[in-house]
Amino acid sequence: MPNLLRRALSLPWIAHLPVRVRGGIADGAHWTFFPWSAYWRGTHEPEAQARLLALRSDWTGLHIWDLGSHYGLFAIGLGRRVGPTGSVAAFEPNTLSYARLQLHVRRNRLAHVKTFPCAVSNETGKQRFFLYEGMETTSSHLAYEGETWNETIQTMDIPTRRLDDMVKAGEIDLPDFVKVDVEGHGHKALAGAAEALAQSRPTLLIGFHSEPEITGILAVLTPLRYRISSILTDAPPEPTIGYDYLFEPLP
Repeated sequence: MPNLLRRALSLPWIAHLPVRVRGGIADGAHWTFFPWSAYWRGTHEPEAQARLLALRSDWTGLHIWDLGSHYGLFAIGLGRRVGPTGSVAAFEPNTLSYARLQLHVRRNRLAHVKTFPCAVSNETGKQRFFLYEGMETTSSHLAYEGETWNETIQTMDIPTRRLDDMVKAGEIDLPDFVKVDVEGHGHKALAGAAEALAQSRPTLLIGFHSEPEITGILAVLTPLRYRISSILTDAPPEPTIGYDYLFEPLP
């Protein structure tokens, strides 16, 4: 898209124009026009959305964690499905994305969707967040193992929190379903939630971005006995970088 057109569409009075999501997990939800129009057009990750819709016909009363919520497509979609007897905890550390997430929650009047402007990790504190392609990208991330910073890379400091601590403090509920898309930090996110996961054994949808993330997540989830299946039919059967997998608890 030409830069001039992108700048024009990014003006708040245009970017925030109200639209309705046309299909998928958030079908019918109130949304904003630009950017990431694939969200409201219903064309973003259609296989993952279809797999979730096929998981169960009734989500009422369930508790959801959305780790790496971005604009909140899954948080809003599942928030509308679980209803006020359920809950969604949506985590998004990018301040620009978080503002849009909050706007979408307000537009859909989902008081039971709680938003948190932080990343989840295995420790509470602050970490450097890498913004290689600016604030609008979905590939912003906490440092990968061995990744170093130099002055050419835009960064921001973001807070990190442990999910187990938040459950114990009563800030969030034990989950029935967890979406994990945190650009290589999923193993640390789940390590900080090991007690809650062992207690509730939720279904998880996980996107994988690095080998340490794969190894670490399997170390947390394998003892809990899960059936693993790929979202894409042509994906490798075992968790592989660049693919999404569904983890369903075995009886």
